[in-house]
Amino acid sequence: MSVAHILIVDDEAIARDNLDHVLTQEGHATTTSENAEAALRELDRSEYDLLITDLMLPGMDGIGLLERARAMQPAIQAIVVTGHATVPTAVRAMQKGAHSYIAKPLNLEELRLQVRKALEQRALSAEVLRLREVVARGGRDFPLVGQSEVMTRLRKAVEQLAQMNCNVLIQGETGTGKELVARGVHMLSQRSEERFMAINCGTFTAELMDKELFGHEKEAFTGAHRGQKGILEVADGGTMFFDEIGELPLHMQVKLLRVLQERSFLRVGGTREIPVDIRVIAATNCDLREHVEQGTFRQDLFYRLNVVTLEAPPLRKHREDIPVLVGHFLEKHRTRDRTITTIDPEALEMLVNYPFPGNVRELENIVQRALALAKGEALTPDLLPPEVRSCPERAPLLTLEDTERRQIEKVLRASGGNKTQAARILGIDRVSLWRKLKRHGLE
Repeated sequence: MSVAHILIVDDEAIARDNLDHVLTQEGHATTTSENAEAALRELDRSEYDLLITDLMLPGMDGIGLLERARAMQPAIQAIVVTGHATVPTAVRAMQKGAHSYIAKPLNLEELRLQVRKALEQRALSAEVLRLREVVARGGRDFPLVGQSEVMTRLRKAVEQLAQMNCNVLIQGETGTGKELVARGVHMLSQRSEERFMAINCGTFTAELMDKELFGHEKEAFTGAHRGQKGILEVADGGTMFFDEIGELPLHMQVKLLRVLQERSFLRVGGTREIPVDIRVIAATNCDLREHVEQGTFRQDLFYRLNVVTLEAPPLRKHREDIPVLVGHFLEKHRTRDRTITTIDPEALEMLVNYPFPGNVRELENIVQRALALAKGEALTPDLLPPEVRSCPERAPLLTLEDTERRQIEKVLRASGGNKTQAARILGIDRVSLWRKLKRHGLE
């Protein structure tokens, strides 16, 4: 999951420090406050994704802070922590907008799970709000959805590449959104006001592709009562996208190579060269170099296309984007009588655990299925396909005890077994270290 900004509020320094240590180890950016007033000042200065607050605070309590925080930053998620857990206070916290309620002493596995779910809900809510704003202003939006590191890198590469006007090869498994990457390159380029034309090289016979791509002259073949422009001619000035380029027949590869070299072509049955100014983007789910070695793909065409390569990552490589993608597809496919506004945490957990062999396209199909079957406003586990519901959970998270033991072992190794030095590095006294060693069976 990408870095989140988390505000920790507790009047006990040791509790603040423990939470701060655990969450920074997870890669998040944290800020700590000892009371509600200090926390409100932080909320006024910066935007936060998640608030973790103790219930019992001096002055304003955690519920009061939660209400003020939600008023200042409506998208913020909150987890309430307390050593005085009761059903009424838990209900009150949830009514005021808390994502979850955790009793002390904290179990790290439970904490990390609730933090992850709260941040996933934050991403989902933020994406739905963003998409509604896009629809409201009637503008086009960048097609690549995701906040993970891998998608952020891809988006930056697309933004940089869009201005270069060179040919591009996009590689990726089926369903990873290669056409969306191509549309992103086109949308951000100087050709964005012109046509984006796409053709799937695996869906046409060689003869039909010839006619579709290059067009034909009048009486070029039986039934050709008038001339017709091909896709290349229609795309003039814009971008031409060849999906599954590896399935392009060899004789068509020769013709496409000529277009790239000469910037002109002949219609079927024609003798007049037609000039064309297009940017070519090709995509494949196979290894084109292997096809070149096997003689099924021309080497010269491969090098013409492979000026710059982009990788469309499989969904299993950026699972943290699943909540955002769910929000995107819910908004994309909602109708007046088919609307889901929330997703059950258990259902979201099932989706995150599922390996998605069909990638983003499979996730979109699952969301569409849920919308079709839903009777309420929540995406619940029963709306998911059996293969998603039966998918085993990923490896369990470490407990606080496990993390503490591993940290102590690591510091002891680094200090050569010197307990005094290890205690100093860990920020505790030697007696505390001795107790921890004894508890963890390391003494």
